[in-house]
Amino acid sequence: MTRRSLRLRLVLAGAASIIAALVAAFFVLSTLFERHVERRIAAELMLHLNQVIAGLAEQPGATLHLAKPPVDPRFERPLSGLYWQIEGDGKRLRSRSLWDTVLVLPDIPAGGVHTATITGPGDASLLLVEREVVTSERAGALPLRVAVAIDRTDISSATAEFEGDLLPYMQALAVLLLAASFVQIFVGLRPLATLTERLSAIRAGKAERLGTDFPDEVLPLTGEVDALLQSRENQLRKARERAADLAHGFKTPLQILSGDVLRLRERGEESVARDIEAIILRMRRHVDHEMARARQAERGHTARSDLGRVAAQVVSVVSRTPAGRDLDWQQEIEPGLMLRIDAEDLAEILGSLAENAARYARTTVGILARADGATAVIEVVDDGPGIPEGEIEFVLKRGGRLDTTSEGAGLGLAIAESFVEEANGSFLLENRKPGLCARITLPRIVA
Repeated sequence: MTRRSLRLRLVLAGAASIIAALVAAFFVLSTLFERHVERRIAAELMLHLNQVIAGLAEQPGATLHLAKPPVDPRFERPLSGLYWQIEGDGKRLRSRSLWDTVLVLPDIPAGGVHTATITGPGDASLLLVEREVVTSERAGALPLRVAVAIDRTDISSATAEFEGDLLPYMQALAVLLLAASFVQIFVGLRPLATLTERLSAIRAGKAERLGTDFPDEVLPLTGEVDALLQSRENQLRKARERAADLAHGFKTPLQILSGDVLRLRERGEESVARDIEAIILRMRRHVDHEMARARQAERGHTARSDLGRVAAQVVSVVSRTPAGRDLDWQQEIEPGLMLRIDAEDLAEILGSLAENAARYARTTVGILARADGATAVIEVVDDGPGIPEGEIEFVLKRGGRLDTTSEGAGLGLAIAESFVEEANGSFLLENRKPGLCARITLPRIVA
């Protein structure tokens, strides 16, 4: 997956969201647990507070006295973390556990029970529960502040233990959620993979449309693509019809010009007749080329051809021409090579290359072909003089000819190259010792 991968972006976004959510959940659960423990401990402190209040002495004229202290032994152990304290009438009673310190009670509203956090002995954080009481009339109706406090270390320790127990489960949950997210992304993006496969099948000629068996979210896209394919086919059909009309439109004028050439020769004007005949030939090649391109556009991805059969037909024709009659034609073609190109277009390519090779070969022309993965490599070689290295690009241009004395419009190699490119292949010219090699690669049909 690359940085531009949609799957990678979704995986990273999902992972970041899951981790952020789990971290937030971890702290929320930890806080909730801490508050729960705090409420439980506050409830225990209320029991101790009630015991302290119940133990207050209420004898007339008696000094402030706790007749019955709470029973928890921690109140008797110095700095144990559990303390009680009573204040009132300028006097203060405190548990033995406070030793030589006192609790600094916060300012709180009168009445009811109040909970607060204060600083205790050794700067420890204490959870305080406090209540204001008034002694009976018999005991002088004294207002008293009764407080019980406990070190929050127990709360922090319980919370830390809870977090330690919770962390492995959160990690396991993170792994499960990430795996589920990856599966969800894979399943969610599967229609896009199917879409890619269908497009590849259309390009390879194994299908004509994407179809409608896609999710509702993808269906509008596939519908637009199918509509685009239909529109392109309609445009190609119209272009083919216009090309055919153009060809028919040129047919009559060219026939008239051919008749004029005959009359000029009858008058002995051979030079003028030859010039006009060359122009007619050039125009016919242009028309034939455009008609061939129109046929190729029509056939498109449904085309297929047997390379061995087409090559044999081309050799049979070119070997009978004046240029190819005295040459040794050699064919070394791997059997069963089926190409993703129409037979007429393949014949146009091989014919152009074979004619060019026959024109310059001394004794031999060879057509060699072999399979190479999903393509077929075809070579048309001759033992002629070859092409100067600096002129190869020139001869591939339309009308580019090194030999201006021979007949022809200079379109053969350019036409072959254009047909190869339109068939999603590649074209290369290279010199051999001796001769020239025209190498083309074309998509083949793999059984």
